[in-house]
Amino acid sequence: MRTAGVDIEYAFGTYSSQKRCIFDDIGGGSMTEKAENTRQNILNTALKHFLEYGFAGASLRSIVKDAGLTTGAFYKYYPTKEALFDALIDPYVEELYGIYDRVLEEFQSLPPEKQTENMASASGNGMDQMVNYVYDHYDNFKLLLRCSDNEKYGDMIHNLVDREMRSSKQYVEEMHRAGIDVPDISDSLCHMIYSGFFSAIFQIIEHDMDRETAIENVGKLKKFYTGGWERIWKVKFPE
Repeated sequence: MRTAGVDIEYAFGTYSSQKRCIFDDIGGGSMTEKAENTRQNILNTALKHFLEYGFAGASLRSIVKDAGLTTGAFYKYYPTKEALFDALIDPYVEELYGIYDRVLEEFQSLPPEKQTENMASASGNGMDQMVNYVYDHYDNFKLLLRCSDNEKYGDMIHNLVDREMRSSKQYVEEMHRAGIDVPDISDSLCHMIYSGFFSAIFQIIEHDMDRETAIENVGKLKKFYTGGWERIWKVKFPE
């Protein structure tokens, strides 16, 4: 299973190597507008094919033909079918992590006495941002859930759960340092709770919900889980 760090290296390292090939072809410097337009054309064409036929069923030859390229020209951008597929998913997943991390960083900068007070609003804001980002790039996440192998989707859930578990531990530690009695919970229970939470969130794609319905449902899901945490931690998170 790839970790988040390896995912970043793979997604952006592969993309960097692709750009070097293109730069060599155009004589160095920065990617030209024409090269960038070609790259985007490849991605748009590939997205349609992968969504229609899946990874295994999609033909690289058909993608190249529909993009109006020669095979040689295509390989200057993406060395393999796998690299092309990953380019349609990995950068978007990494940005989803980035949204979570930025919201968490802002929350953890608050003093302990303010963290409980702002937990519900910070969490709700983070979920809204993540859901909106997913819908801004809906087809890419649809590709992840429906057309990729289970490992890639499982890695995303694992990495989100891992982030949430670490943030929960830090919250409990901050409360203890501030003299606030918050019960510890086991890693196994925490993992079960967050695995269920993030898996439930992505039902918005599995069931093709519209954006408005998705935001409403995720908001209610968050309230449901917040109520559970209030009982476990014996605290009240003001809305």
